[in-house]
Amino acid sequence: MKCNARQLGVLGLLSLCALSGNAATHEEAEWPRIGLVLGGGGARGAAHIGVLRELERLRIPVDAIAGTSMGAIVGGLYAAGLSPDDIENLMNSIDWADAFNDDARRENLSFRRKQDDESFLVKFEVGVRSGSLLLPKGIIQGQKLGLILREQTLQVSHIEDFDNLPVPFRAVASDLNSGEAHVLRSGDLAMAMRASMSAPGIFAPVTIDGATLVDGGLVANLPVEAVREMDVDIIIAVDVEFPLYEPQELDSALAVTEQMLTILIRRETQRQLDTLSGRDVLIRPAIGNYASTNFADLHQLIGPGEAAAKAVAGQLAPFGVGEQEFDEYQANRQSGLERPGLAEFVRVVDDGPLLSSVLEARIQSTAGQPIDPAVASADAARLFGLALYEDVSYRVVHEDAKVGLEFNTRRKSCGPNYLQFGLALEDDFEGSAGFNVAGRYTRTGLNALGAEWRNDVQLGTEPSLRTEFYQPLSFDSRYFVAPHAQAEKKNINEFLGDQIITRYRVGSGHVGVDLGRELANWGEVRLGVTRGRGSAEVKVGDPALERLEFDTGGLFAKFSYDMLDDAYFPTHGSKFDLVWEMSRPGFGADSDFDTLHSEWTTVKSWGKNTFQLGLNLSTTIESDNLIQDYFPLGGFLKLSGLDRGQLLGPHAGLARLVYYRRFGETGGGVFDFPLYLGGSLEAGNVWQDRSQVRFDSLIFNASVFAGLDTFFGPLFLATGFAEGGDASFYLFLGAPPR
Repeated sequence: MKCNARQLGVLGLLSLCALSGNAATHEEAEWPRIGLVLGGGGARGAAHIGVLRELERLRIPVDAIAGTSMGAIVGGLYAAGLSPDDIENLMNSIDWADAFNDDARRENLSFRRKQDDESFLVKFEVGVRSGSLLLPKGIIQGQKLGLILREQTLQVSHIEDFDNLPVPFRAVASDLNSGEAHVLRSGDLAMAMRASMSAPGIFAPVTIDGATLVDGGLVANLPVEAVREMDVDIIIAVDVEFPLYEPQELDSALAVTEQMLTILIRRETQRQLDTLSGRDVLIRPAIGNYASTNFADLHQLIGPGEAAAKAVAGQLAPFGVGEQEFDEYQANRQSGLERPGLAEFVRVVDDGPLLSSVLEARIQSTAGQPIDPAVASADAARLFGLALYEDVSYRVVHEDAKVGLEFNTRRKSCGPNYLQFGLALEDDFEGSAGFNVAGRYTRTGLNALGAEWRNDVQLGTEPSLRTEFYQPLSFDSRYFVAPHAQAEKKNINEFLGDQIITRYRVGSGHVGVDLGRELANWGEVRLGVTRGRGSAEVKVGDPALERLEFDTGGLFAKFSYDMLDDAYFPTHGSKFDLVWEMSRPGFGADSDFDTLHSEWTTVKSWGKNTFQLGLNLSTTIESDNLIQDYFPLGGFLKLSGLDRGQLLGPHAGLARLVYYRRFGETGGGVFDFPLYLGGSLEAGNVWQDRSQVRFDSLIFNASVFAGLDTFFGPLFLATGFAEGGDASFYLFLGAPPR
């Protein structure tokens, strides 16, 4: 006798088969198809992992999955062949604060973008196109999260029809154009999962086949209908939506707004729940008011998910199969998965003006080598570090019986030209303050080799204007030419003890052209020639001192190395600059001299404790240069107990040891601003003659400080201590002067 579950129901099937003396197997019976629905809820969706673990313990084969938002992430990974343990290990290993941060890791930035990172610290840019200002479509583009999902699903990246995955799958997103649910049945699995989790306003929308998609929770947070369309008999639905607040908890405008959104989402969820039959099973993990944005403690939710499934084990148990059959089911989930093989070709498909060869020169994946997901992800991150794209992805492609690796770039929708901003506030609490605001306008992709035109303006205490045209000379963008011009004004003080006796207002301008070579993304070499003029007039001091006019001109060479992981609060890496400048009358200069300046920093961390060692050495050869060319010391971390620029001389040296500790845990949120507390020990001096340079002439200083890494750049509050008990106080917003 053949037992038919769809005609008799599960309980009838079990009774009839028991009477007939036959065991119900997939070979002997048409077992009910089980459809699993995993709802959205942000971080709360980690409870789905516990439910999956309990379903496997009960040996319940899942025949189809539909998921929304975090449910689409967990469901898509399971459908791709990952086990609940694999998914849990992945969730716990992700640095969610970093995954929800589109800033490329600094070590992946091109060297040119690292220069931007030091100067323009406001973490926001505005696009410019055809005279209009454009804003990004989301705070987060989802680049890093997309690469994580792609790496975990690379074994099924060749499968376009989601019915052919180890477990048939649907991801549900919201179509911004129609306002309806958009069920993703085919295409790029990683992109489908990403689209389903694109919370509007936070994540940028994802465009798939002309549809503009955001988080599916807006229209179908528990997509029961989507899984029912997959020809299932039994539905197991897991609801992890945020509960409604109690009346006494509606104590703020934010709480009222959250309640409104929950009501709107739950209305559609309830409509979907009303379609469940008496045979279907609803699971609601008891996770209370756990925040949907709290990705730091996901491990706490797996147990409640497992417990909720165990609470309805009596309803679930009839859907279980024998041990042998479940082992076969698991083996089938793993069979047919395509492990990455050799790449017979590697290419970059760019939707912008750059030559593909310009981008291919920056990746390490090569034809004839095994496809390594880690290397491919690093290559994509390196291309993203050019700061030209809002998304860089990769996929395994089958073409003309060949297997290859293809990288796809998508230029920023708010480009191709950009505005960046900088802010610098300085106060010593003794009446001396400085304030500068800066803007940078960059035109990118001016030709197929990636030329850029950068224009800077700064207003405030130290106004300046600078323009530079950066033209790569080869397809690999290594060699370049960069004509530039600059004009600026700044104050230079002369001290007697700790009192300012003369303040010069120095204005200067120059034009020049540099030839250089970029050394991968870690360094650069430049050679250049400059010609300029300037003047210095007394603003404080003896009025009899005449206005000074001077001409400048000469050659310079610079070698730069930068592999710090952060410009102002690094935890590892090193930075080194070596600059030689030659001033010669033959190039139009008044003075004949050479200067050599070097600056080295190395950083090492143990846990949250970071140590930074720095050394600055500067010297003048044939010392007939004037005060405007002297090397200054004094100020925060440059002999912190002295006023800024209190020491001036043609020869200078400084060594410092800086310690700071990071306080507070990251919560995986978008707006985490870490706090740092630390201090420094410093030794240095300036000398008028090289023969005076001796260890016993060093001046020793120290500092203690608090630092905050804010949206506007670093914020420092510091106290410096000098020999003899003198102290200086500092407040910096933006960056301390260098």
